Amino acid sequence: MKSSPYLLKLDIFEGPLDLLLYLIKEQKMDIYDIPVAEITKQYLQYIDLIQDLNLDLAGEYLIMAAELTRIKSKTLLPRNETEDEGLEDEGEDPREELTRKLLEYQRYKEVAFELRRMETERQHIYSRSGGIPDSDEEALPDDANVFDLLKAFQKVISEKKTSESYELKVTDVSVGDKLDQLLEILNVSESVTFFSLFTVLNSKGEMVATFLGLLELIRLKLVRIQQAGQFETIRIYLAVEKEEQEAIMREYKEAQSLENEKTDGENE
Repeated sequence: MKSSPYLLKLDIFEGPLDLLLYLIKEQKMDIYDIPVAEITKQYLQYIDLIQDLNLDLAGEYLIMAAELTRIKSKTLLPRNETEDEGLEDEGEDPREELTRKLLEYQRYKEVAFELRRMETERQHIYSRSGGIPDSDEEALPDDANVFDLLKAFQKVISEKKTSESYELKVTDVSVGDKLDQLLEILNVSESVTFFSLFTVLNSKGEMVATFLGLLELIRLKLVRIQQAGQFETIRIYLAVEKEEQEAIMREYKEAQSLENEKTDGENE
């Protein structure tokens, strides 16, 4: 049977507004004066990478791509200089609606973050049997998001392409096997850096499978990804104990087996 491309369905991609906010923050753009041409270019680069990885991209990402392209086209059109002053519509700037949506979503994210922070603090206090956390306790790094990982993976691919030993080819590599390998590595190490996972890999197939395996472990909540700050090293930690890992992986593999049987039956 001919092998089909691996299609990974992820719910860790929150939505196109998350990607736009990420790009605005990363590039230090003014949310009230968005450079549409530049953000559209970067947005489409991420979409291309997601599609190259054969990830199950939600249609809303493509809708936003079309909307950005439309806004970009409008901003490039010359203004009608014959219009009477004071008769311009309040929302004439084609970016205005996008900015409003981004500001609303940003406020929602800030509230959600604050609620999670408060919950984490309560759990921290309870875990100390009512004790008060030390004021000089070192703050934990922030969780890296999936867009941080995509950017880091872009860098890995780019650097590997410049290496003479790198073979740009796709090979048959099981993502399921990569999950087991990644867990094995993490079970003997306190943590590993993102880039260390790709150090000895010289084929695109293996690198893609490793990256997809990592995303799947995130989706299964088996690992957590942290980054001390923007452009800092991304580190990967186990999120559950060995016994729980095994239970989650058993359930995952059973589900995958049933899905494969269903696919094979449909292809016969």
